Amino acid sequence: MDGRTNFLLEETIPMAVARKRARTAPGVEETFGRRMARLRKQAGYSQVTFAEEIGISPRMVAYYEVQTDRPPTYLIATIAKTLAVSADQLLGLEPVGKRAAPLNQQLLRRLRRIGDLPAHHQRALLTTIDAFLKGAPKR
Repeated sequence: MDGRTNFLLEETIPMAVARKRARTAPGVEETFGRRMARLRKQAGYSQVTFAEEIGISPRMVAYYEVQTDRPPTYLIATIAKTLAVSADQLLGLEPVGKRAAPLNQQLLRRLRRIGDLPAHHQRALLTTIDAFLKGAPKR
């Protein structure tokens, strides 16, 4: 084996696992890419926001969803964590149970960013939000 081949083997999931197909409906099989796209959509992510969340380009997300059955090993844990599934579920080795309706991911990301701010900035923002909510009409 040359160095290039060894690199490819280390950087991608073995073909036997990557090509594992989970049944989604009678007679229909789901590839890794289709599964990832389905889970991404169920979690409420667009390709762009999902790419930002896992640290790759939207073009690579599209590639993994449509063009290849070889997900990169270094991203499996990140993708699974972001989609709130296990690596086995992501790879189709275990079924994914019923999922709740997606939360507003954009709002959650903003709240996480607020959580990273210094305490005095958090208090200022939360005071502003509370004042706005107090005057906002109820649903």
